[in-house]
Formats: sequence, structure tokens, C-alpha cells
Amino acid sequence: MLGISDPTVGGANTETGVIDRPVEAEPEVMATNGHGTAAADGTRAPAAETEDTAAAPPVPIPIPPIVIRKRLVRGRYRSTSGSWQLALRVDVDGNRPTRRVSGDFFTVSGATTTYFGSFIVHSPTVTTTASQVKIEGTGTFTWSAGAPKIRLTIGRANLFESPKPGTLEFLTASNSPGATYFCPFESGFFRTVSYEQDSVAGTVPFLSYNTGSLPQPAGSPARVLTVPGAFAEAGIELLTTGGTNVIPVGAAGANAKWNDAELHAAMVNHFSGFTNTPRWQVWMLVATSHDGGYRGIMFDYGDAFQRQGAAVFYDAIGGADAATQRSQLRTYVHELGHAFNLLHSWQKNLANPPAPLGPNGGLGDLSWMNYDWKYQQSANGPGGAAAYWAAFPFQFTENELVHLRHGYYRNVVMGANAFGTGAAEVDPDLFDTPLVDNSGLALDLRSPKSGFAYGEPVVVELKLSGTELRGRDTHGYLHPNDDLVSIAVQQPSGRTVRYRPMLRHCVDEDRAVRVGVDKPALYESAYIGFGADGFLFEAPGTYRLRATYIAGDGSRILSPVLRLRVRPPATRADEAAAELLLGEEQGQLLALLGSDASQLGKGVSAIETLLDRFPDHPLAVYGRLVKGINQQRDFKELTTDKTLRVREANGTEAASLLGQVAEASLAPEDGVDNVTLNLAMRTQAMAEAKAGHPEQAHDVLRQLVRTFENKNLNPLVLDGIRQQARETAEAIDAAG
Repeated sequence: MLGISDPTVGGANTETGVIDRPVEAEPEVMATNGHGTAAADGTRAPAAETEDTAAAPPVPIPIPPIVIRKRLVRGRYRSTSGSWQLALRVDVDGNRPTRRVSGDFFTVSGATTTYFGSFIVHSPTVTTTASQVKIEGTGTFTWSAGAPKIRLTIGRANLFESPKPGTLEFLTASNSPGATYFCPFESGFFRTVSYEQDSVAGTVPFLSYNTGSLPQPAGSPARVLTVPGAFAEAGIELLTTGGTNVIPVGAAGANAKWNDAELHAAMVNHFSGFTNTPRWQVWMLVATSHDGGYRGIMFDYGDAFQRQGAAVFYDAIGGADAATQRSQLRTYVHELGHAFNLLHSWQKNLANPPAPLGPNGGLGDLSWMNYDWKYQQSANGPGGAAAYWAAFPFQFTENELVHLRHGYYRNVVMGANAFGTGAAEVDPDLFDTPLVDNSGLALDLRSPKSGFAYGEPVVVELKLSGTELRGRDTHGYLHPNDDLVSIAVQQPSGRTVRYRPMLRHCVDEDRAVRVGVDKPALYESAYIGFGADGFLFEAPGTYRLRATYIAGDGSRILSPVLRLRVRPPATRADEAAAELLLGEEQGQLLALLGSDASQLGKGVSAIETLLDRFPDHPLAVYGRLVKGINQQRDFKELTTDKTLRVREANGTEAASLLGQVAEASLAPEDGVDNVTLNLAMRTQAMAEAKAGHPEQAHDVLRQLVRTFENKNLNPLVLDGIRQQARETAEAIDAAG
């Protein structure tokens, strides 16, 4: 990708705002004379002669040099101008430097900001002078970067100055200049996470532990550590939210023990920051006990947005003595480490991408992520809790530091890639969520059924609603065929594709709709089972879908992830009926709601076979729908000799077919979805009118309203259906 699709090629950012934070400093020695000017040899220059001292020879008095300390060059820098934003992490100085530079790129569109990609420079060349630090190297990127080499220059500041900004230049492989970003200093921390801790009534949350309370390894300084303090030593800021909740024990169910389902429900109900989007935020629950007897758990691992919640269990780890407090600290940090997508020390090779194991297959790691009882320095060496605590310096390992500070954004941020998986799992272009959303709109993607049968056409429902009382103006194009809504589908195989319609509608009319109090939401139904890339749901299994709506101001509004299941065929008849709908031409007929085109003759024949051989099969309703809608309308076909051939509507046949569709769809989850049923019955009414039965046409419309009144729909939705029925009746009367 080049140009606008590649932030390393072309363009420049010039944001100049600086957020000052004190950081560590290093000494620099300078010599001065007594009057503030330095003599070449470091001695004091002679004072002016007086009458008493005129004849006295000067006596040089050596003075010690004055130490002026300089700030270390490390931490987080940020460029925020233009359509690209860059969060830059510089890690070549200070406490346990990993000698790396990394960054995350974000794009700005309208009122939304969305993650684009990340890079890491693993082994840069660092050149330090009295005035600046220059860092050069070749990065590893999550995309194919056109300019993969970097040159970062940061001025050195003394302790009394604000940290100086950095200038990051991207270069091509042949050293041609690419994009340049001006990055003011933002923080001494590499990443900042909002941390909320709640507790069940009756538990005592951990506060702090003095590492000098019990024997510890030589060289490890004694200090008072809190949970945020332990992460601060790794360069990660846990910023406490201040919001806390006391969870009633009754929320756990009939007993005081918690299971995984209850924990997840508690997170949704009680975590004030919970959201189904990737965010730098995490929740810790101090609970009583788990029904599995665990000390702690990173329990949020079973849905689309994982690693947002962890829990520790006071009944298993509680106590006030030093050894218990030390163990509590390790348990809290350990579980939160999982929320950052850190695996146990002995499981790192199972991650995607895999990480190297430490000594003795990882069991010899002196890490928060190891168990004290599982520690084993070598196959025949000392092991167990006593050996662990005798050697543990209360810190993460080197490769864990690299992950925490420099791991690709989606591999670390809470709510993004699933636990233990890396960037290969989900295409970020398809599934990423805006980090900032001030659009005033919300998009929802729904399935009309709990599951689809094998071969059943997959229809989804879209809802665009306003999130502000005063409303928000936008265009009303909500169907994916209009190219302003796109839907991503992750198939059971793990392959992710976009739904691309067979035909693209160029909706260049500047249409404005105000979504708010008077019109709280817009609704649309779309068949997405077949598109430009063929069938998307032809294999049984679970699919993950997400929709993106491009608002009028350019904001990208993303829906939550929808899980949709396609059931395998239960009988041979199920399989045979499904195969009659899964051909290429049948897919086009379903997308077009029928056609007389001669090129689709095989598809028409297959649908006729479905209706002849399996008239009572549930999938037959879709054959009748396609054929009925097509028969209700005149069909114009431009032949190969450029002759226009018109096939007139067959109202009688269309009314009969669509009447059967309506009858098959009365029960919940039977037949077609509600939006399609609405279309089918209004089309049936028009077919009756074309067949010369106006009274039957009005009867169908009255039945339409009664049918949906019995479905307990939202009153506003029901009002819309009544309005559509009135408009159809007026059109029938006008056509007389």
C-alpha cells in the first residue's frame, strides 16, 4: 500500500503540543568558574586586584564541577495532526531498556479515530551526543510498508527543561525520504490503562506489600509495591478510575461461590467502563471464591471482546501476614498480566505468534506470570515456592517487557485479539473499532433467526439509531448494496471476507435524515448470502459478522460483532434441497429476487426442481419468494440482437406463491424474516390487484398489519409498517 493507504509514504505532521511529565535523568558534567564562566583548565579565574593584594600572586583554587543532569530519552511521544496519528514508544534509555522503538498508527475520519497498524524496530542503532539522540533501524510492520526504515531524532533536555520532541522520518529501502512526523513528548509511560477495581462485600482488597518484609534476592531493592506500582516498573501506567462498586454477594447466585457465567454477567452489570470495543481499560473483581477453587482468573475469554475482566478470590488468597500479602500481590499482577495477553511462563510458545520459552521450558522464569509452586530453575535444580521467592525480583521477564511495551496494538489492548492469539486472527481493516466516537450514531447488526439451516439464504437486519437527544443528521442509505455500509464476515475456517454486492448502487443524492427523537432509528434488511464473491455461508459452522456505516461527515460507525450459526443438514432430503439453492445462478436469483434472464436458466430450473421435489421442505419458501416476486412484475429483457422483450406480470401466480410464503412465515423463526415478510405481503397485495382482485388486495394489507401487531414489535416499527400498508393501498387504488 502506498500514498494515503500507507502512513510511511509521503506527508508530514506538525503537531507541537507538549505534555510534560518528569522522567528519569542522567548526569552531565560541566566546569564553571567563580563568576559563571568556565576556564579552559577548570580552575577559577583570578579576581580583580586590590591595594592589599596587588603584590600577591594569584592562588588557583580548584573547585569541584557542578553536575547538571539531563533527562533520559524514553517514554511515549505522539503526533496528532492531519489524518494520521502516531503513538510512538522510545525504549533505549532508563529502567531496563529493551533497546526498541515501536508505534501505532491511527486514522481520523470525521468524528472517529480508528486503528490502522503497528510497527517495531527491534535492533536500532543509537547514537548519543551532547545535544541529541539519533535512533536508526528497519521496522517490522503489520502492513507492507513502502518506507520501512526509520530515523528518529530527539533533542536532549536538562532536568529543568521540558522533554524535547522527536522527529521521526521514514525512509524507503533505497533511503529515499517518506513521511515525517513531529512527535511531542507525552508520557514517561509506554502505555496507559484505565484500571477499575471492585470488590464483593466482606472481602478485603489488597493494598500494598513491602518487598523487604521477607528475604528477597540480593540486588533487588526493598520497596513498597502496589499493583499499579508493579506495572509502573514495567513502564505501564495503571490509572485508577476512582469508580468502585461493592458487589452484593447475592449477585453470585444461591451460594457465595462464583462461576464463569456469573463473573461475566457481573462484569457487564457492574464494570462502569465495560464496552464491546478495544479499549485500554480493565476491571478487577475481588470476589469471595470460585466454584473451581481458583485463586484468580482472567475470566473474560468466551466472547468477541476478550481480556477486559479478571478476578481474584479472597477466600483462597486472603490474609494479613507478610507471606500472604506477598502472594496476593503476585496473584493480582498475574491475572492482570493475562488481560494484557500474557500467557503463563510455560505456555508462551502456544501463542500466535509464538514467544520463546524461558529456562527449563519456561518453568525457570522468574516472572509474575509463573506460579511459585511450579517454578523449577532447571531439570535437576531447586524448585517450588521457596526457591521462587528466594530468587524472584518482583518483575516481568525481558520478553514480557517487550510484549507489554511494544507488542502490536491489537495483541495487547483489552478487547481486541482473543487471549493467546496475535494479529493473524482478525483482519484489522474489517473488524477494528474507532477509539473515539463522537458521531452521535450507533449501528446494530442483527440476525432474524437464532440459526440458519444449511443452504438457507442468510438475511441480516441493520438498525441505525441516534445516541443524542437533539438528534444527528446523516444520510439514510443503510443497505450494503448502496456502498455506504459494508459487512465483514469471518467464516468458520478463520478466513475473513467482505460482503460485496453483485450490483453496486451509486447513491450520489445528498439525502439527509435526522435520527433522534422523532425518528429514533432507521431499519434495513439485507440478503448477504450471495455477492460478488459467491456464497459466503455455504459451510456449516459459526460465523462472525460486523458492519460499518460511513456517516455523512465521514465518521465510521461500527456495529457490535454478530455471531451467526449455520446448522449442518439433518437428513439427506435437507442436503438435497439445500444443494438446489447453492448453485451460482441460484445465488444470483436470490440476490436479484428472481429474473427471466436466459443466462440464469439453469438456476431457474433448479428452483423449479426444488418446488417440485420438495414442496413441503422449509427451504421451498425461498423458491416461492423468488419466483413470486419475479412473477408479480413485468420483466424486460434486452436480447442479444438488441430487441427489448417484455414478459408481462402474472398476478394470479404471484399472489398464490407469495400467499404461501406468508402462510409459512407466521410462526416465529419459520419462513422468511419480518422485513422480507413485509415485502412479500405488500407484493402479494399488488399481485392480487394485477390479477383483478382489488378487494383481496386490501384484505392482504389488513392481514399484513394484523400479522405484525401480533408479533409484539416496537411501536415505532409497527407505525412504519402501517404507513407502508397505507401507501401500498393508495398506490393500488391509484392504479385502479
